[in-house]
Amino acid sequence: MATNKAEGNDSATSARLSFCEYIEKGGKFEPEKDRYHLYSSYAGPWAARALILHKLKGLETIIPVTIVSPKMDDQGWPFAQVSPFPGAEEDPLFKAEHVKELYLRADPNYGGSFTVPVLWDKKLQTIVNNESSEIIRIFNSAFNDFLPPEKAALDFSPEKLRTEIDTINEWVFTDIHLGVYKAGLATSQEDYDKAVTDLFKALDRVEKHLTDSGSDYLVGNTLTEADVRLLPTIIRFDPVYVGQFKCNIRTIRDGYPAIHKWMRNLYWNNPAFKDTIDFDHVKVCYYWSLPSINPTRIVPVGPVPHVLPL
Repeated sequence: MATNKAEGNDSATSARLSFCEYIEKGGKFEPEKDRYHLYSSYAGPWAARALILHKLKGLETIIPVTIVSPKMDDQGWPFAQVSPFPGAEEDPLFKAEHVKELYLRADPNYGGSFTVPVLWDKKLQTIVNNESSEIIRIFNSAFNDFLPPEKAALDFSPEKLRTEIDTINEWVFTDIHLGVYKAGLATSQEDYDKAVTDLFKALDRVEKHLTDSGSDYLVGNTLTEADVRLLPTIIRFDPVYVGQFKCNIRTIRDGYPAIHKWMRNLYWNNPAFKDTIDFDHVKVCYYWSLPSINPTRIVPVGPVPHVLPL
């Protein structure tokens, strides 16, 4: 979720507001087993992208993962030692209390957002990348030499589909990923009305795209990065965005049959989607960590079930 400035930004800036290095042979950051560490969250959609690609590519034995607590505080994302929560973990490298400490360890003058995911280099003691859209492309191919052939062969951003993937990613990011936040964090009726209307126009566009294609996927009748990026927002829509962010013109389960079917197919048929989301983390993060919107911090029980069966 977006707090402490924002959870993720899809472009680097010229100032040190982000870390956008790549892992590649012959580069500063060489592909190596157990050199890198991923800090991520079950709660936020940007962090979820990295977890999904990590699991799809079978990187569990190559890049360890630490999950932060969903109970964000005024210092940002905390680790379990200061904010215990089922499924949250302590920082195994530095015993840091918050993700913020990792950023300042990498660069004491860092002036950007203290976001997750964070891809950390244990050898050079710095952050390689904190931009989820770039981390998933790193995971897509950088470690293929360490993977069994069937995993190395998986390509979720193939060159022949790259243009279409990038086109969908661009408007989905602007109109849907950011759209829920524009609506949910609006401070005037006028801003909210515009944001929520634009958001649902974008969802209508996805619905039409899936209906017209008749495919179970967004691009090329195959699982791609476009699905990996959109799914985390859609699966959080009914549990948190409908209520907490007032995105309630329609729900996914009752208003978008094609999107709903697409979401359930991915969730129930691929463990990389099902195993990388924890709805307790999701709902506690959004309902507990934004007291300006929900001052009672009451976390709703529903929807029940969170994802309907196929």
